[in-house]
Amino acid sequence: MHAWPASEVPALPGQGRDLRIHDTATGGLVTLDPGPVARIYVCGITPYDATHIGHAATYNAFDLVQRVWLDTKRQVHYVQNVTDVDDPLLERAQRDGLDWAALAEKETALFREDMTALRMLPPRQYIGAVEAIPGIVPLVERLRDMGAAYELEGDVYFSVESDPHFGKVSGLDAAAMRLLSAERGGDPDRPGKKNPLDPMLWMAAREGEPSWDGASLGRGRPGWHIECVAIALDHLGMGFDIQGGGSDLAFPHHEMGASHAQALTGEFPMAKAYVHAGMVALDGEKMSKSKGNLVFVSKLRRDGVDPAAIRLALLAHHYRADWEWTDQVLRDAVARLGRWRAAVSRPDGPPAEALVQEIREALADDLDAPAALIAVDRWTARQEQSGGTDEGAPGVVSRAVDALLGVAL
Repeated sequence: MHAWPASEVPALPGQGRDLRIHDTATGGLVTLDPGPVARIYVCGITPYDATHIGHAATYNAFDLVQRVWLDTKRQVHYVQNVTDVDDPLLERAQRDGLDWAALAEKETALFREDMTALRMLPPRQYIGAVEAIPGIVPLVERLRDMGAAYELEGDVYFSVESDPHFGKVSGLDAAAMRLLSAERGGDPDRPGKKNPLDPMLWMAAREGEPSWDGASLGRGRPGWHIECVAIALDHLGMGFDIQGGGSDLAFPHHEMGASHAQALTGEFPMAKAYVHAGMVALDGEKMSKSKGNLVFVSKLRRDGVDPAAIRLALLAHHYRADWEWTDQVLRDAVARLGRWRAAVSRPDGPPAEALVQEIREALADDLDAPAALIAVDRWTARQEQSGGTDEGAPGVVSRAVDALLGVAL
C-alpha cells in the first residue's frame, strides 16, 4: 500500500533540541534521545468513513513529532497501518450494500488526499492489515506454541497473564480494563476464556465474512492488536521511540499490542514512550464514527476552507487536551492565517531569529503548539505596528512556520 506525497520541509539554520514528551506508561515527561534515526509507529484509520477532525488532530500531533526530530538533523522512520479489515468496516459495507474491500480502498484514498492537503508528512511504510497477514500468522503460531495463546472454538486468544508487564501502558486496574474492553471491541464476557481480558489473535472464518489461509491456524482473519505488532516489529523492531495514537487507544490497543510484542520477544518495553492525543468533541460529545457527530476534513475542503486554516485550528489546542470543534475555532484560525500571510508578504520586518528559537523551544516542550502560535502572533503584531528593517525576516518566518508547524504561508 502506498502513502501520500511528501511536502518539502524547508531547511532552517541551526537545529532544535531533543523532544521532551508525555509518556502515558510513566505518567510523566520523558526526554527522548533516539540516535541518528528516530523510530515512530502511529496507529492508522479503519477506513469505513472519511477523515474527521478528530483523526486530523491525532495525525497532526505526530506530524509535529516528525518535524521536531527532523529539525534536530535526524532521520525519521515513521510507520503507519491501515486496519482495512475489521468488524466496523464489514458492518458498514453490509449496511450500505457495498463491497468491503472497495469501501476500504475508497476511504483510504480520501484519507491520503486529506493528509496531503494538510501537509502531514507521510510514513515511510504505510501497511494495510490485509497485506500484513503473511507476517501475522507466524506470530500467532509462535504465541500459541510457546503457551502464550490458546484456542477457543477455533479462535485463538492471547493470554494476558503470559506477559509480566501487562497493565504498565495504561496503568488501569482490572475492573476499568474490563469495562473498556467491552466498549472497545473486546469480548470479556465470552465463556471459556482463561481471563476475561484476553484479546483475540486470530478469528476463525465466519460465514459471509472474508478470510485468509492461516496455515496451522485454519482459515480466518487477524485480531486488531496483533496487526500493529506484526507491522511494527517487521519494520521498526523492539524498543522503538514512540508508539502513538489517540487517547482511546491506550487501552486496550496499545496495552495489548505491547504485551503481544513483549511475550514474543522477551524484551521490555515495546516502545520507549506511549504518546496519546486528546479527543475532539462536537456539540458536547466526543467526535466519533459510531455516534455520527463528525466534521469531515474533505467536506471543509469542498466548502472552500483553506487546509492551512484547518491545520491552524488544530495547532491552537495542545495535543493532549480534549477540546471541542466549533465554528468560532475555525473563524479564529482563518483570521490568524490571514494576519500571518499579510505579515510575511511585506518586504521586511522585525528580526526573526529569536522567533525561530521560541517555536523550537515550544515544540520540544511536549509539543506546545499553542505557545508556538502565540510567539508567531507576537512577531506578526510587531510587524503590523511598526514593521522593521530586516529584509530577510519575513522569509525566515515563512520557512520556520512551514518547517516546524506544517503551515504554508
